[in-house]
Amino acid sequence: MNKVRLENGYYLFKLKQLLSNKNISINKIMKDTNTDYKVIKRLIDGSMVRIDITVLARLCNYLKCNINDIVEYINE
Repeated sequence: MNKVRLENGYYLFKLKQLLSNKNISINKIMKDTNTDYKVIKRLIDGSMVRIDITVLARLCNYLKCNINDIVEYINE
């Protein structure tokens, strides 16, 4: 999990762990969901500037998970 700290909390980017748990490669999820490599990589390493809810919905449908399983905001 990658943690990205903000002023009053932080984001946890959990896609890498989720893919590992489900034994799914980045290449497979890219191909199966028609999602660009850079988008997947940014969701893994936490370098997102904006989060596209359409992409999140596509990934959630494919992985049969909730948004919080991919990215979560923790308020401190």
